[in-house]
Amino acid sequence: MEDKTDKKTNKPVDFIKKHPILFNLLLIVLVGCGIIWLTLVALDVWTGHGEYRVVPDMKGLSYEQAVKALDEAGLRAELSDSIYDSSTRPGTVLEQSPKVNAKVKPNRTVYLTINAFSPRMISVPSLTDMSLRQARSTLEGLGFEKIRELYVPSEYKDLVLGVRFNGIELDPGARVPASASLTIVVGEGITEESSDTIVDMAVADDTEAEVLDLD
Repeated sequence: MEDKTDKKTNKPVDFIKKHPILFNLLLIVLVGCGIIWLTLVALDVWTGHGEYRVVPDMKGLSYEQAVKALDEAGLRAELSDSIYDSSTRPGTVLEQSPKVNAKVKPNRTVYLTINAFSPRMISVPSLTDMSLRQARSTLEGLGFEKIRELYVPSEYKDLVLGVRFNGIELDPGARVPASASLTIVVGEGITEESSDTIVDMAVADDTEAEVLDLD
């Protein structure tokens, strides 16, 4: 009887001895599952799974007030950009991301855009002798949005002769606000009417010269 009992109790040991590779594989799987489970539990604790904060409305607050309000809400503030809006008090929050009432994780960073204290100034490059299309593209690429054209008599059509701001011709490198309204002075080219006018003026000059010679 004792021998039979010993044989029964030694079955797991016998299995391990007979199938060591299979036993090791099973052991690896069990250990791996345990590690994965512990990792998931740790991540839930670390990231605060199931916890969230509601993003408050920061618009209209000063940057300092916004930082304090977000800190009290369990969030962080970061200044991401500044733009100029003449209708809004300088230094106040204009935009935020994430948006108001968004549900986010604790300690999430809320990016703020504030109203600049002065308009952004941009240097206007030399546009003389450029095509109208190229000059407009250059100004738009710099950030100007209010652009108009003024055509004046010139031999070359659509060739830029200069840029004006408030009626004043700008020198290359002049700095103006990004919100400025710029006027591109463009040649309108010689039309048939203007050609006739030029010819008439030339004939008149020749006639006047002949009269003077006769005298």
